[in-house]
Amino acid sequence: VKLYTVESHLSNINGPAECWIRSLVVRHCRKAFGPPALHALPLSLQLDVVLETNLATIRVLESVQKKLGRMAPEDQEKFRLDDCLGGTSEVIQRRAIYRIYGDKAPEIIESLKKNPLTALPVVLKRLKAKEEEWREAQQGFNKIWREQYEKAYLKSLDHQAVNFKQNDTKALRSKSLLNEIESVYDEHQEQHSEARGAASEPHLIFVYEDKQILEDVAALISYYVKRQPTIQKEDQATIRHIVQHFVPELFFSRTAEPPAAEETPGEESAAPESQPADEKPAAAEAPLPSPDNAYTLFFANNNWYFFLRLHQTLCARLLKIYRQAQKQLLEHRREKERERLLCEGRRERGNDPARELRLKQPSEVELEEYYPAFLDLVRNLLDGNIDPTQYEDTLREMFTIHAYIGFTMDKLVQNIVRQLHHLVSDEVCLKVVELHLGERKAGAAGGNLSSQSVRAAKETAYQWKAEHCMADENCFKVMFLQRKDQVIMTIELLDTEETQTEDPAEVQHLANYVEQYVGADGAAHNQTEGFLLKPVFLQRNLSRFRRWQCRQVQALRHKARSSWKQRVGVESACNVDCKFRLSSHKMLFVMNAEDYLYRRGALARARQVRPGRSGGGPGARLPKACAQNLHTTQLTPCNTYPDSKVHPLPGPPISGPESIAQDFPSLK
Repeated sequence: VKLYTVESHLSNINGPAECWIRSLVVRHCRKAFGPPALHALPLSLQLDVVLETNLATIRVLESVQKKLGRMAPEDQEKFRLDDCLGGTSEVIQRRAIYRIYGDKAPEIIESLKKNPLTALPVVLKRLKAKEEEWREAQQGFNKIWREQYEKAYLKSLDHQAVNFKQNDTKALRSKSLLNEIESVYDEHQEQHSEARGAASEPHLIFVYEDKQILEDVAALISYYVKRQPTIQKEDQATIRHIVQHFVPELFFSRTAEPPAAEETPGEESAAPESQPADEKPAAAEAPLPSPDNAYTLFFANNNWYFFLRLHQTLCARLLKIYRQAQKQLLEHRREKERERLLCEGRRERGNDPARELRLKQPSEVELEEYYPAFLDLVRNLLDGNIDPTQYEDTLREMFTIHAYIGFTMDKLVQNIVRQLHHLVSDEVCLKVVELHLGERKAGAAGGNLSSQSVRAAKETAYQWKAEHCMADENCFKVMFLQRKDQVIMTIELLDTEETQTEDPAEVQHLANYVEQYVGADGAAHNQTEGFLLKPVFLQRNLSRFRRWQCRQVQALRHKARSSWKQRVGVESACNVDCKFRLSSHKMLFVMNAEDYLYRRGALARARQVRPGRSGGGPGARLPKACAQNLHTTQLTPCNTYPDSKVHPLPGPPISGPESIAQDFPSLK
């Protein structure tokens, strides 16, 4: 039997039902399972169809031969066959004969119709010989096909692997990560323009449910970095410091210091993640306790944003694999416990049907070691010690349909290391870290969430410096919020295209002033800072006031006659309210709120010092202005206006210019 490709063999199947089966099988196998299953499954189906068709033809011709054996010789010579050749179908027998005789099949069929007594034994003998030959070939093919079935069994269950690998490669690109947050930024801007959303809110939110997974991520990255000859030793040390110290501090965690001895590529790393899956990977050094509702503020550029996104993706996938291993272990233990309770005294329950059918082999790794074994597989894949196809098949045996998220783990680690290498070699990226460390020492890079308003001015100054440092790049505001056992990372793309009119020194100066103005410990600062409360009087007025105050004290001692001389001091009321606008650093006064300051005796002293000016001023020029510009009907209300700040003119009511001239002769 010559078995060619699936297309050539299935092309022999005719009929609407057979054609539908052929197209469905070929299309599904080619798309989902690849060459092994593409050849094994349809070829097995085609061979079964050929054998069954040949066997049905043999049975029909044998029945005709028995019928001829019961006839007389004269009847045998007169016996003829119709188009069905003794059966009920015109297709099955014809296809079986065509498959054996090829181009000579029409002559053979015509001989069977006209002279069945002579042609029938020859055709029947040939059909039986082919039946034995094909059965023997089928037994040999079954061994090969079974091996292919075993390889394709787990792959056939994985319906997401093909699309995931293609889409994940595109999703991990820097351009895709940047386009994602820019699209969210545009949506928020539209909502804000329509007054349907907050003016400032995070664009992306990620939740780190288990901080212990950071240790496994740091171990994988450090393992791969050590084996990169293109990265210098100084850069490798900087990268390890970032992933083992700087990043965990952002997440309120600490990672144990790795051993100083260098590992060879063939050695196994005694990392914290090589523990059983039922036990949480514990650090050698317990993480420092961090208060709840604490936050860390970090302003990042494009490369730091790419690194944080890839780092979050790696953490999420490792955590998913770890929890899947735990879930399978718990299910296995529950199943064993159920079998122990239900099958006591009975025959032990059978194994998995797939193993009974020899489609799946028992796993060599224990369930308790699934997660550490997965990390070892990733290391071997990064070193090139294992083939990617073997790596994927092993993951499918361990995690079945949930294994697809680990297929691109090597690409993800490589992208992270590439970004880290850029972080330690780019000047702007290094300035971002230095700026964060400096602002963290100054208390402007995080703290308790309840006291964030106190640090608002410092954080605004930190943002201004970060935007100035990243003038040619995007600026991202990244916040890490500590909530119980979880860390929430929020990312916001800032709009830095607006012109900045304020100087960073002025912003910092105003920030210190605002902090001291609203704080209660303002008097504790040194006088050199320039923010202490200063006198509100001019120096000349202050000296006069102090001399007057001394005289008042002396008058009190000598029992002055005037009662007002016994009251010393200044009467004031402070009712002014003001608000600071943090976005523009401007101070706005609240309406209907005022202050007043009155020095007792000031009015009497003024009359004593300049008595001649009591009748002067605007009041002396008022009659002439009234006579020139006001009508008689307008002058009357001026004299009779009650409680006016401009007192009525002395004398009788003004009736016209003549009376004004009489009362004020100087106007002549």
